[in-house]
Amino acid sequence: MNKVPITPEGKSLVESEVKNRKAIERPRIINSIAEARAHGDLSENAEYHAAKEEQSHNETKIMELEDTLSRAEVIDPSMLGGDEIKFSATVLIVDEETDKESEYKIVGEIEADFKSGKISIQSPLARALIGKSTGDSVEVNTPGGGKSYEILKIRYI
Repeated sequence: MNKVPITPEGKSLVESEVKNRKAIERPRIINSIAEARAHGDLSENAEYHAAKEEQSHNETKIMELEDTLSRAEVIDPSMLGGDEIKFSATVLIVDEETDKESEYKIVGEIEADFKSGKISIQSPLARALIGKSTGDSVEVNTPGGGKSYEILKIRYI
């Protein structure tokens, strides 16, 4: 069974989502099914079929999240440090062509959110950064072509 790296914050978010799906979504969907069933003929009842599909999706998501939690290896960034980039590092980089600075935290796949600056450890950028130090340059192949970044700062928070 493969371990899934996750930060303490990410684990809490996944646990909250499981709790919400079980305590809020599941009963709501069951009520939707009961209401649709009350409308009569189920073979032509679009509301019933939509509610059953939503139930299936919700239960599948619960199983996926619980599987992730069972395989989770919580890595606390405050316990890490050093000069090299590892999982849970927050890294400030600069695009060597445009001089645009960006800051990313390397997190587990399930908690990745590019818009909030959290990139998956599986992403090409994170894979290029792992093991590097401040001042190093990295080459990353992106859909738009190759990019070069210089590492300006590494933090573990």
